[in-house]
Amino acid sequence: MLEMIREHGLPDASGAPRCPDAPSVQQIVAADLIPPPPVLTFEQPVDLGTAPIAVDRYFDADIFKAEIEKIWKRTWQWVCREDHIPEPGDFYTYEVAHLSYVVVRQQDGSVKGFVNSCLHRSTKFKRGEGIGSGNDLRCPYHGWTWSNDGALKAVPCAWDFAHIDPEKTRLPEVRVGHWGGFVFINPSPEGPSLEEFLAPLPEHFKDWDIANRHVAVHVAKELPCNWKTAQEAFLESYHVLETHPQLLKGVGDANVQYDCHSDHVTRFYAASGVNSPHLAHPLSEEELLATMILGDRDSRGDTLTVPPGETARTVMARHLRGVFGAQYGADLSAVSDSEMIDTIEYHVFPNMVLFPGLSLPMAYRFRPIGSDPERTLFEILFLRPNPADGRAPEPPEPYHVAERESYASAPGFDAAMGHVYDQDTDNLRAQQQGFRASATGVQQLGNYQEVRIRHFQMVIDKYLAAE
Repeated sequence: MLEMIREHGLPDASGAPRCPDAPSVQQIVAADLIPPPPVLTFEQPVDLGTAPIAVDRYFDADIFKAEIEKIWKRTWQWVCREDHIPEPGDFYTYEVAHLSYVVVRQQDGSVKGFVNSCLHRSTKFKRGEGIGSGNDLRCPYHGWTWSNDGALKAVPCAWDFAHIDPEKTRLPEVRVGHWGGFVFINPSPEGPSLEEFLAPLPEHFKDWDIANRHVAVHVAKELPCNWKTAQEAFLESYHVLETHPQLLKGVGDANVQYDCHSDHVTRFYAASGVNSPHLAHPLSEEELLATMILGDRDSRGDTLTVPPGETARTVMARHLRGVFGAQYGADLSAVSDSEMIDTIEYHVFPNMVLFPGLSLPMAYRFRPIGSDPERTLFEILFLRPNPADGRAPEPPEPYHVAERESYASAPGFDAAMGHVYDQDTDNLRAQQQGFRASATGVQQLGNYQEVRIRHFQMVIDKYLAAE
């Protein structure tokens, strides 16, 4: 895949497919009052062909089993934030499909990760996902106990287990990595380091300081679809026209920028405060300002206007610099218009999505649930900058939204944004059902607007083909 990107990547994007009726994101941001940083001034499109994608990969049990073995057991995955396990003895239990792991903060501040399964008769040490703290890892069935560093500590009735060598009965470890305030694990001892796996993400994020953020909101919802189905809804903007018509006023959709940076990292870059090319009657700058949806509608009041010679983008960016600057005790005067208002979204294979901006400071995570290929856990976290004094609040417990319940019911969730996610949930249910009903057995993808989906599926195929 990397070789394919090097071969087909077009630095100036001059040969890439384009929406003929709207300026590119690069043309839009080049006219901003405060221009974007270098990381947002280039494109990396890629031509991956036009082959259809088979639909059985979204429900076939054998394909699902292969994905567990060759993807979920072999890739780096975000488990928690550092703030979830700040002190020695703090642990976080992470579950994906039928797999379960626990990461534990050590006395020296490092973190170790273990398979969450007793070596006696396989009972889970920790019965469900989440945080906790303790001096050891003790099986709730028979009381076998390991120290937090994985060493066997105690066996009840040890006289009956003379055949057990403590030195050979350490808990199986998984690799642990750290980046951006996140704790990652990789169940496989082989393969690239976390830094190699994430590249070029750390370089792109070097000035966004995502490590200096805390979890302000954490919402989780079980979705009636495959883990790939769920992610793919957020890899393209092509569905906005039909699914989210309320977003057409103030957000570019058909002219979103899609970049494929490596096997594991792709980007979605959408301009805000502009007309959709689908609008029959484009809005004025004043009208654009009034319709911008950024998750902070209440902060605007009724006083914002667009002075002569300025744009809705400039006015909203300036407004939010003041709002967020006061909220976080930070000087945001040099932060670009684009970083303040645009949707900048990075996907990290296999299941992580990051938004570095301040207006939508989110992270998504998608995971298969148990052994059912048609159930997915979708999480949305808001990662807001830490207070000026550096004392971040403790991470909240995830708020679980029922499948038929609106996201707007979640504490701290903007109602307009909640409605957008509700629209997506309805689509995902219908799409998953449609995969099984398909007469052709394949789906057709757009060459540009859905290139990240094709890229995602090609990387999956690469993992599944590996020995």
